[in-house]
Amino acid sequence: MKKALITGVTGQDGSYLAEFLLEQGYQVIGMVRRTSTLNFERIRHIQDRLTLVQGDLLDQVSLIDIIREHRPQEVYNLAAQSFVPTSWQQPVLTGEYTALGVTRLLEAIRVVDPEIRFYQASSSEIFGKVREVPQRETTPLYPRSPYGVAKVYGHWITINYRESYGLFACSGILFNHESPRRGLEFVTRKATYGAARIKLGLEKELRMGNLESRRDWGFAGDYVRAMWLMLQQDEPDDYVVATGETHSVREWLEECFGYLGLDYRDHVVVDSQYLRPAEVDQLIGDATKAREKLGWKPEVSFRELVHMMVDADLELVRQQTGRSG
Repeated sequence: MKKALITGVTGQDGSYLAEFLLEQGYQVIGMVRRTSTLNFERIRHIQDRLTLVQGDLLDQVSLIDIIREHRPQEVYNLAAQSFVPTSWQQPVLTGEYTALGVTRLLEAIRVVDPEIRFYQASSSEIFGKVREVPQRETTPLYPRSPYGVAKVYGHWITINYRESYGLFACSGILFNHESPRRGLEFVTRKATYGAARIKLGLEKELRMGNLESRRDWGFAGDYVRAMWLMLQQDEPDDYVVATGETHSVREWLEECFGYLGLDYRDHVVVDSQYLRPAEVDQLIGDATKAREKLGWKPEVSFRELVHMMVDADLELVRQQTGRSG
């Protein structure tokens, strides 16, 4: 039985990846930080099938100890400070987790077992102020947030360890991927959850930031399959994972509210407090390499994704409030 270690196992991607690996017959070790309020909501349904261990990307010794004790063949680094707006409020902490945390984990692998295959969760935010459209693996990087800058470091340190030490280390440059498990602070989930509350008469308005930002949105459950495929190849490499479609926040709201029989223009208010100091206007990925080399393609469409999330949030709000309708 193959063993895989997932950092960030309690997050959106970590939960979907853990499910997928269990289906493939893996023993899954999930690393969690020791905090006063552990949140296992996303993995509750599979928690008894996981081996959960305490560790922290800020603590080199904990990473070495986990790898030495459990000896995984694959390591998926999904842990990070991943909310872009917070990266302006906590830029140093974002750098510690999202940049230097990658180095600590790579170094732990190099020291304990350099035969381990390593996946680094890179991000389309590394392209930022885009130099070409669509963005591919060779597109020049121009991050526009402390989070994006930290992800650039994580991306390049992974390449550096691959080229310097011969590690099987891959970066997946994942474009925006969403699901009902997305955090409520993210714009897509904020929209579907807010629309559900408005539909059920609990709210009248939803305050949002820039409605013209365009993103390449896919389903997180599709994207974790690409992570796994990268580590099954003969040679390590970096891949863009994306749908190849771009939609604005306004389009997301239109689809979201329209599905509920509402007009978003009656409820959405643009609030300047939600605008970024430096905006990323448009991201759209070219996943040709992933399609041709990995045999990967997305299965859930934009519309299906929005409807899936609206349905889930309607059910959630009903459970929370006892409302029907």
